[in-house]
Amino acid sequence: MNEALKNHIITICDEKIAKKGENVGLSFYAFFANKNDDPETLMQVATWWIQEHQFDHFEKAIKIKQLIQNEP
Repeated sequence: MNEALKNHIITICDEKIAKKGENVGLSFYAFFANKNDDPETLMQVATWWIQEHQFDHFEKAIKIKQLIQNEP
């Protein structure tokens, strides 16, 4: 995952946590607009979320943020 995408995911997680608290959950769709205008990036994040980590549909934003921050 490139740095710009990691930063975007962290920003979204921070926004969700600020609005709804540290227990807020989100799906990987939270990182995208309501239209499929970047299918390559969507598939990259979906692969990371579903295949690499085998996450459920919703996961805690704080967990996702921490994982992304620790990605090489």
